[in-house]
Amino acid sequence: MIELHGLTKRYGDKLAVDGLTFQVPRGVVTGFLGPNGAGKSTTMRLILDLDRPTSGKVTIDAKGYGHLSEPLKYIGALLEAQAVHPGRTAYNHLLWLAQSNRIPIKRVDEVLALVGLTEVAGKRARGFSLGMRQRLGIASALLGDPEILMFDEPVNGLDPEGILWIRNLMKRLAGEGRTVFVSSHLMSEMALTAEHLVVIGRGRLLADLPMAEFIRRNSRSAVRLRTPHPEQLLDALARQSIPVEHGADGCFEVVNGDPAVLGDLAASHGVTLHELSLQRASLEEAFMQMTADSVEYHAGIDGEPRTDAAGAWGTQWQPAGGRGGRKQRQEQQKGAN
Repeated sequence: MIELHGLTKRYGDKLAVDGLTFQVPRGVVTGFLGPNGAGKSTTMRLILDLDRPTSGKVTIDAKGYGHLSEPLKYIGALLEAQAVHPGRTAYNHLLWLAQSNRIPIKRVDEVLALVGLTEVAGKRARGFSLGMRQRLGIASALLGDPEILMFDEPVNGLDPEGILWIRNLMKRLAGEGRTVFVSSHLMSEMALTAEHLVVIGRGRLLADLPMAEFIRRNSRSAVRLRTPHPEQLLDALARQSIPVEHGADGCFEVVNGDPAVLGDLAASHGVTLHELSLQRASLEEAFMQMTADSVEYHAGIDGEPRTDAAGAWGTQWQPAGGRGGRKQRQEQQKGAN
């Protein structure tokens, strides 16, 4: 288990990680989410003792990483797939890692087979595609057969088959009782992989809870109804004091409604329904809702910089020459500062 206790990291005036306290449990895939600049990579580096915290500490199975002998047997990590000497072959890259941690050499062939690189084991890394380097990085993380695994953007560069493979691999590793901690910006992939979420923004902890609970708390669900008899349906809903919203396409929505109850209600009033469906928010929608105030960079259309209410730079569209053009907006910005 990975445990963070008041972990803080400051670079000069920049507070990259701000008092993080949470645990990464065994037996589930824990997703690590946050906008760009939230402090995810810094946190992972601090866990691996690649950087020193300003204050606070990290323990791995009640020990600090620096106190682990042969650390690859305890924790395996993929942080940067490009961190491979270009002149080394895949086999030799894994071989020196194995020898440095007293890992049996036969394990090198095992992980090469596991990640699908056996046929290119003698090929130098400079000739590898991004996906092949990613697989080699995953092999490095698995080399010591550790109980704790950390992956930063593990599907980067992988083809659809590779994405399915790493997704199933992480689930299998967690199913064996291991700690699996994965950071990714791909919300759709995280929704299919993670069971628990840790979300940070501007270096601070925003959420630490199961995936389903995270979505429930940070989004809404609604039952969508479509009927050729709208007046009769509205009358039936009004009699039960059920609030309803009008959709732009002529449908109706009942926020947090129960499809079974609404279907029975319509049937009891003889109302024909052409659609009765439960609309659930996605992880992406819930994530955007939670982190709206923690995003540093907001993209726009014309590239004009702006600062939002939190002081983060972004872009905002203005028509050419509109409202006094660039010069007037610059004067307005000076006044705001």
